Amino acid sequence: MIDERYHYVECGLDDVYLENGFERFESPRGTSVAIRDVDALHREIGQHICNEKKDLSGKELRFLRREMLMSQASLAHMLGVKEQTVHRWEAGKTAVPKAAEAILRFLYMEQIKASSDGVRATLKRIADLEDEFHYQQQMIFKLKRVERARQSARSDSAPPRWALAA
Repeated sequence: MIDERYHYVECGLDDVYLENGFERFESPRGTSVAIRDVDALHREIGQHICNEKKDLSGKELRFLRREMLMSQASLAHMLGVKEQTVHRWEAGKTAVPKAAEAILRFLYMEQIKASSDGVRATLKRIADLEDEFHYQQQMIFKLKRVERARQSARSDSAPPRWALAA
């Protein structure tokens, strides 16, 4: 019995089998496959991943990130983690935290809607504001340290000698 489905490994996921939307044909190199609408197929795969109740695998996270045209660095920045952390998630070395999963699923679903630019732009503005706030906090801490050092230097000096007249 010949399996009529097509094991679609080109998407980077292990468990995607197509029952329709593709055509097999003979080429000079043997049997080949043509996918009718790859963008629609990937949207469907992404929606399925986002709507599943199970934890995201590293490969699923990578699929969603790539579909959103995001680098590991930009996703890391958006989630407030290091790029290496995203790499470890995608490699399956560490589990993806629930909060990161929820944000990634939300971002993907919003991106495939017409209003995706608004959400992504808002999240970027929030991240930029947090960076600016962090920078200002660091500057305040540095100024306070300088002021404390100045006060300490003044209090350490010998008290003035007063000449008293009787």
